Amino acid sequence: MYGKSGALYEVRHGLDTDLGLFRRRRRAALTTVATGRTVLITGASSGIGRATAVRLGAAGATVALVARREPELTRVAAEIRESGGNATVHPCDLNDFDALDATVAAILTEHDGVDILINNAGRSIRRRLDESYDRFHDFERTMRLNYFAATRLMLAVLPGMRTRRSGHIVNVLSVANQFGGPGYSAYVASKAALDSLSGSLHAETLAEDVRFTSIYMPLVRTPMLAPNARYRNSAALTTDQGAQAVCRALTDRPRHCGPLLGRMAALIDIAFPEYSAAKRNARFVRGM
Repeated sequence: MYGKSGALYEVRHGLDTDLGLFRRRRRAALTTVATGRTVLITGASSGIGRATAVRLGAAGATVALVARREPELTRVAAEIRESGGNATVHPCDLNDFDALDATVAAILTEHDGVDILINNAGRSIRRRLDESYDRFHDFERTMRLNYFAATRLMLAVLPGMRTRRSGHIVNVLSVANQFGGPGYSAYVASKAALDSLSGSLHAETLAEDVRFTSIYMPLVRTPMLAPNARYRNSAALTTDQGAQAVCRALTDRPRHCGPLLGRMAALIDIAFPEYSAAKRNARFVRGM
């Protein structure tokens, strides 16, 4: 990890499996879940997406790698193949819906369907409300990638999953969806929209053995974190730990998973909403 502060961060966020990040139940092996299946991962060129792709390729999955940067995707695919796995490269800017539609159609044709979709790609914006009055486009572009692009992918792969009566969609959200995210209103709202949609679709497809998992991911040291001076030197999980969380979601198939403290924060929200808001306001003011 990152020294004592990193170890403390891991403990506080419950990412040690003994502390219960995921529901305790008999767990399938990752190879059982992955072998012979096609997994589409967005944001696969770096960070959590790359680390997850490598793990799943080694476990026997055929991994369809999607991101903007083709050279990085090619390197990830080479790493997967060197370890005996199988991967295909699909460069695509998910903000371009025509390109997105063409890419997912090509993946469905090439692999005869997608068994697992991991919506990992995302955009984060930190901006105070008083700096946002004339920046409606920040909300539009964040929602476009984090919600609409992910939704478009889900709508493309779900018909096949429902026909086969088997499938799993994992959405990588943020612990801010549980703790609250003053200053990150556009980002948190876009992830909350995806979470809410997934809850409705999960209930609708439950009898068809199609599952949706929302991961409330804690801070992870990824390229998306680098531009944010506030968190640049903060304790954070490694990308491998983030990938482990995604893979545990695939083996356990829970509806939600996230830090223990996040669950506690959600309960406090229900019982003492004004207290929660005051605490978040104080934290936000201190960080300004």
